[in-house]
Amino acid sequence: MEKLEREIRESKFSELMNKHFAASSIPKGLYCLSLRLTDEYSSNAHARRQLPSPELLPVLSNNSYHHFVLSTDNILAASVVVNSAVQSSLRPEKIVFHIITDKKTYAGMHAWFALNPVSPAIVEVKGVHQFDWLTRENVPVLEAVENHHGIRNYYHGNHLAGANLSNTTPRTFASKLQARSPKYISLLNHLRIYLPELFPNLDKVVFLDDDIVIQRDLSPLWEIDLWGKVNGAVETCKGEDEWVMSKHFRNYFNFSHPLIAKHLDPDECAWAYGMNIFDLRTWRKTNIRETYHYWLKENLKSNLTMWKLGTLPPALIAFKGHIHPIDPSWHMLGLGYQSKTNIEKAKRAAVIHYNGQSKPWLQIGFEHLRPFWTKYVNYSNDFVRNCHILEL
Repeated sequence: MEKLEREIRESKFSELMNKHFAASSIPKGLYCLSLRLTDEYSSNAHARRQLPSPELLPVLSNNSYHHFVLSTDNILAASVVVNSAVQSSLRPEKIVFHIITDKKTYAGMHAWFALNPVSPAIVEVKGVHQFDWLTRENVPVLEAVENHHGIRNYYHGNHLAGANLSNTTPRTFASKLQARSPKYISLLNHLRIYLPELFPNLDKVVFLDDDIVIQRDLSPLWEIDLWGKVNGAVETCKGEDEWVMSKHFRNYFNFSHPLIAKHLDPDECAWAYGMNIFDLRTWRKTNIRETYHYWLKENLKSNLTMWKLGTLPPALIAFKGHIHPIDPSWHMLGLGYQSKTNIEKAKRAAVIHYNGQSKPWLQIGFEHLRPFWTKYVNYSNDFVRNCHILEL
């Protein structure tokens, strides 16, 4: 019996490890899509046409429009976010999407939206390399995060080396693996902390993650009074579900670290990244970015002993006192964590978020939750068809 229990336990850890690798890898279809669109960009003038067209450029800084910012290197996911926003909108002509991607994906991303316009909405595609402000001098902390040997080894190294699995529960191991996703050291993931500088002429934006689907008109978000706060977000400490909606600061920080214990309250309510209303005018009067940088540096100095998981913990500190809670029906989380998501609630939510490992574009995505996402994939598109996207 002991031998059998040990084997079951070992197979559970192997399953979690395999799931982690599956979640961190790029599916063949998405890789194919990016390569083919990049090739199209180099050979087809139409794929290189200016986005948006020259006469629409003033709209990019016109505050009477609804500006969404999406930072991603996943072309298919970006298309789903944009398509779902436009199709769910009562006034799509007021929508402006600012899509930011990395240098290697820029040509493919641009080609996709040049060849698949979503008029009357307006789409701008920019590479990180095209922002004058985003130089290494302005983001030295992030360069350190990306190049620090210990950090690279932590996120890209052998996740089983030195792990004492005999004293670890599968659930603890799963959360540790989740915290070691390579995306957490990507500049694209940290980009939202620089929104006021990247969009100096905009007053208010809604920032979206690439693993969401929009199911309702989001224009009322611009009417929400944030009462002088910077970040309109859904709180994640008031739900019953322990995986997603019952998170306090203690879930993200190591309170045995003296700096954390001195400055933070373990019972303070956490909130969600992924669909946030940012008042950029108010933000520019704060020191949010400097606070974010300070705590990133401190965590680096402490060899990542203050927190492990990505961009949310430093943001929880930096935006402390700057959060305005919005109604939870605007943003439903957890569709990438658990198969027991309430389908009726998901249908009613304005934005559903596949945060967690089981993304809908991966084979490990939950079958019954995938249709919310796939309904916005254009399967008749030649590139999607030729790359056999989502033929699972």
